[in-house]
Amino acid sequence: MTPGGTPGAPGVVVVTGVGRYLGAHVAARLAADPRIERVIGVDPATPGPEFTDLLDRVERIRLDLDSLGGLLADLEVDAVVHLALVSAPDPQHGGRAAMKEQNVIGTMQLLAACQRAPRLRKLVVRSSTAAYGASFRDPAVFTEETEPREVPRGGFGRDILDIEGYVRGFRRRRPDVTATVLRFAPFIGSTADTTLTRYFSQPVVPTVFGRDPRLQFVHFDDALEVLHRSIVEEHPGTYNVAGPGVLSLTQAIRRAGRVAMPVLEPGLSGAAAVARNLGFGRYGLDQVDLFVHGRVVDTTRLEREYGFTPRSTAAAFDDFIRAHHGGAVVSRQQLAAAEQLVLEGIRQVRSAVRERP
Repeated sequence: MTPGGTPGAPGVVVVTGVGRYLGAHVAARLAADPRIERVIGVDPATPGPEFTDLLDRVERIRLDLDSLGGLLADLEVDAVVHLALVSAPDPQHGGRAAMKEQNVIGTMQLLAACQRAPRLRKLVVRSSTAAYGASFRDPAVFTEETEPREVPRGGFGRDILDIEGYVRGFRRRRPDVTATVLRFAPFIGSTADTTLTRYFSQPVVPTVFGRDPRLQFVHFDDALEVLHRSIVEEHPGTYNVAGPGVLSLTQAIRRAGRVAMPVLEPGLSGAAAVARNLGFGRYGLDQVDLFVHGRVVDTTRLEREYGFTPRSTAAAFDDFIRAHHGGAVVSRQQLAAAEQLVLEGIRQVRSAVRERP
């Protein structure tokens, strides 16, 4: 019998990143599980007021990851869920340098603390299918054993590769700890608010001329289910987490009731810049490469080992569409800027055609 009183369920769980949407929901769900005695949410910032009610049963501690070592030992922590990752640089909060500090250095500090925690027996780390990169040399489907054909261009993908490398080292040093790495496809669903959902919420969606990449998503609720099972059950190893099936980019745009605006490949970053001015989020090279090449992963291992199949990519996307139906309301000025974006894309394409021999 474990400290939590249930085989497989830990007694004391620490969740990092509870100041963000994913971390707050994971911590709240674990706190509602009677098999778990205590859930401690760690974040250097105070969670926003939108999470106050959600986290009412979670003990919250404002703490940087480099100060976590003593906490894990003093509180006799049994399990750690590491969700404190930044998927895109924020120029207002230090840009790429701060992002790498949080993702890579923060994970190193966390794993060092975990290594010194004598009671720790379970570690769950959020990863991403961005670990596979995105290039024209990619296989049709990635399994967990597939190595990236090229190092990802984007900072998040490179950070993920570093993070997973550090976890492999941790596994060698602490073979007594069950370490689970979850490579999530992009989140989507009725409640998700991500770079991807903001991309599909634009009235005019920039795409790459001549490209129609295959995409996979995972519903946010299914991601929560997999994370929960990873804590209360034993699932060592690395798992792809995505909804079965695929959607092409053009299919997704049509389902969303939006208009695709093709641009030449070097122009997508410029189109994204205009989208930022419209207030629809920011895009890094990870997202740009995904919209060019796409990415599909195999989820056989997840379905076999967890006994759980996430809802399909199409069903997850449709749930997002139902919740955001007609949700992109833009001003006259924003529409004018979008029209200029379309015209510029058309001019680029025509120019490229005229220059061909």
